Amino acid sequence: MQKSILSDAFFASMDSSILDVNEARMLPPECYADQSFFEFEKEAIFSHDWLCVGRVAWIPKPGDFFTTSHADEPIVIVRTDTGDIKAMSSVCQHRAMLVAEGRGSTRRFLCPYHHWAYGLDGKLLSAPAMEKACDFRKEEISLPEFKVEVWLGFIFVNFDADAAPLAPRLTAVTKAIENYDIENAEGDLPNDSMRSPWNWKVMFENNNDGYHANRLHQGPLHNHVPSRLATFPDLPEDTAGYFRYNGTTHPDASFNATLKALLPIFPKLTEEDRNRMVFVNVPPTLSLIIRTDMIAYIILRADGVGHVISDRGWLVAPGAMADPLFREKLAANLQVSAQIATQDQHVDTLIQVGLRSRYAVRGRYSWQEQSQREFNNWLVKRYRETWQKSKA
Repeated sequence: MQKSILSDAFFASMDSSILDVNEARMLPPECYADQSFFEFEKEAIFSHDWLCVGRVAWIPKPGDFFTTSHADEPIVIVRTDTGDIKAMSSVCQHRAMLVAEGRGSTRRFLCPYHHWAYGLDGKLLSAPAMEKACDFRKEEISLPEFKVEVWLGFIFVNFDADAAPLAPRLTAVTKAIENYDIENAEGDLPNDSMRSPWNWKVMFENNNDGYHANRLHQGPLHNHVPSRLATFPDLPEDTAGYFRYNGTTHPDASFNATLKALLPIFPKLTEEDRNRMVFVNVPPTLSLIIRTDMIAYIILRADGVGHVISDRGWLVAPGAMADPLFREKLAANLQVSAQIATQDQHVDTLIQVGLRSRYAVRGRYSWQEQSQREFNNWLVKRYRETWQKSKA
């Protein structure tokens, strides 16, 4: 049996990961590659923090629902008859069959195995042939419910019934991107989910890493967003998210062959907004890549120590989709974005291989990697609190 790496000394070693970026080192490689650490992380992070699951626009009408999962927990999100958004376990309380798959619209959730039926509020409506079961009370059974919060149109859930609200700890992030009016932005339902062979943190770090931008992605399709123009605003100590501004070499820069915005820009943007992009992370699950005519979002779902599922989508300004040439212009953006993503996916795969090596070290950071230090600060606080509770 492999000996657990978890110890006082292991967590104390993380002191060097939350120093000033010019002094800090990356987290221990085991945080990305060790199975026992991932099991610890499920309690430290995923059992108590707010997890993004999707957009309010995905369930516009009563009965609309979609399913997802985080850290092996199946979830169903539904619009109830009263118009509320409810998040529940999709696990039938009879024999653990899932009562919902995919997305759709329904009047009730019917377990396909034995036909136990649940209302949109999760309460058990019927259970065939249970009249002889001793002390069986239908009214006492329901699908377990989770806390729900909506931030800028994104739905978040929390397995911890006592969790503090999310939005008050995202004030600085909300202020930085308020001119994009993300709550009212438009977009299709996402149809791009991918399971990838790397730890969730590898991808989360890459999504907001300005240091690699003009190295890995060097060339005319990316050089107009130079790494040297990255800036990292000061954030409150208790922030639930972080971001970087990245200046551009010309206004309304975008990722397509013209290097300029092809779609209508978000109408409230200032001149300052139009001369930069914004990269936002709300750990542990949401990344935003924001440019003046389009916002790409990535919802990350940890699927084991060495795998992550990512749900990708995009948002545009209200009315942009009415343009007869919208799909052609969108395709020009998405084509270049896909090329950049392919480069990222290749290195993320090899990083995970390297993190499993005995020769992996805790490397130093460039100032352009300030976002990694912010992520470390968010993580280490939670790791240490959970470790101390586990010892007690």
